[in-house]
Amino acid sequence: MKIVLKRTDEQVELIKAMASRNREVAYEAQVALAQFIGPVLAEVINNAPTVSNLFTSLQFNAEDNPSIPLDLYYDIFDEDYIKVYSQSVAGGLPQNIVQPTSSELKVATYKLDSAVAFDKKYAAKSRLDVVSKTFTRIAQEVMLKQERTSANLLLTALAQASTGNSSTASDNYHVFRTAAANRFVLNDLNKLFTKIKRLNASFIGGTPSGARRGLTDLIVSPEIVEEIRGMAYNPINTQVAPVATPSTSYSAGNAPVVATDAVRDQIFSQAGLPEFYGVSIMEILELGVGKRFNTIFDTVAGSTSYAGNYSITTSAAAFDGSTEEVIIGLDRSRDSLIRAVAVDSDTGSEFNLTADDQYTLRQGKIGYYGGLEEGRMVLDNRALVGLIV
Repeated sequence: MKIVLKRTDEQVELIKAMASRNREVAYEAQVALAQFIGPVLAEVINNAPTVSNLFTSLQFNAEDNPSIPLDLYYDIFDEDYIKVYSQSVAGGLPQNIVQPTSSELKVATYKLDSAVAFDKKYAAKSRLDVVSKTFTRIAQEVMLKQERTSANLLLTALAQASTGNSSTASDNYHVFRTAAANRFVLNDLNKLFTKIKRLNASFIGGTPSGARRGLTDLIVSPEIVEEIRGMAYNPINTQVAPVATPSTSYSAGNAPVVATDAVRDQIFSQAGLPEFYGVSIMEILELGVGKRFNTIFDTVAGSTSYAGNYSITTSAAAFDGSTEEVIIGLDRSRDSLIRAVAVDSDTGSEFNLTADDQYTLRQGKIGYYGGLEEGRMVLDNRALVGLIV
C-alpha cells in the first residue's frame, strides 16, 4: 500500500508553503493538504485487501449514537434469542451478548488514531516523497490497529461458534479437523462446503427459503496455499502421504489419486491463487503454526474440544497452536460481519486528518494527526466455519 503525491506545480507550491516563515500561511497550507488527503486515506484504508475489510461498513453521523435493529438481519422465524459478538474498546476481549431478535443493538464504538511529523526542511525543498511516506505511515498504523481488532473479534466468534443439538458437543462446533494431519486437500474443502450448508438451515432445521448460502471466502496461511498449489502434482486423496513411495501392494481405495487434468491446469495457471473451486483465497502471514492470529485462536479457544479426524485416528481434542493451524471460512452472502463507522458531517469523510502545530516553532517540524471512529460486531456466527490442519 502506497500513497503518492504527483509532482504538479500546484502541489509543489502547496508543500513549499507549509514551510513558510509566516505562521498563518504555513498553517493554512497544512490545513488545505489535510482536507485534501483525509478522504484519500479513507479510500485507501477501505480498499486494502485485509481481514478488517471483510466487514460490511455502515456509516453514521459522528455526533450520533448508532444502533442496529436486529430483526432486520434475521429471518422472522429465527430463534427468539441470538448471540452477538462485539468489543467495547479497540483490541479488547470480544464479549458474547445474548440478544432477543426484536431488540435494538447499541453499537459500542472506539477511536483508532495515529500521529506523525517530519522536518520542515523537506517541505521547503519540495520533497513530495517524504510527505507521501508520512501519510502512508498514518494509513498503515490505523490499518494495523484495525487488523488486530478485527482478528480478535473474528477468531473469538469462530472459536465459540456452535450450532445444533447433537449429544456430542464437538459435532456442534463450526470448527473441525482435516482428514489427514498437516494436509489440506479437496476432500477437506468439500466437507467445509457441507458443514456451512448444514449451519444455514431454517428455524425448523429444513431447507431455508430464498438465497442458498454457502462458503465464499477462505483465509489461510502461506503453507495452506502451498498445499493447494501442490494439488497440481501431489495425490489429493486423504489416505496417501503427499509424496508416496511407489508400491504395487496398495490396498483397495488406498492408491494415490491425482486431480483431473483440468483442475491441475487451473492451479498451474494461477500461481497467486486468488480463487480456487469457486472460493476466494485470502493469504495472510499472521496465520500458520506459531503465528500471531493462530496464537489468538489458541488462546480464545481454550480447552474447547473440536471434532477430530486425521484419518479417524484422532478423537475430539483442544486446539494446539504449537503443532496445528486454523483455516477460516466465511459466508459473505450473510450480513454478519458489520463495521459501524462515523462520518464527519462537514467533510463527509470517514477519516479525519488534522494539522498538528505543536512541533512547528520549537522543533521545526510539520505534524499531522488523524483517525476514525468505528465499532465492529459479528451478528451471526453461522457465517463462520473453520478447519484445523
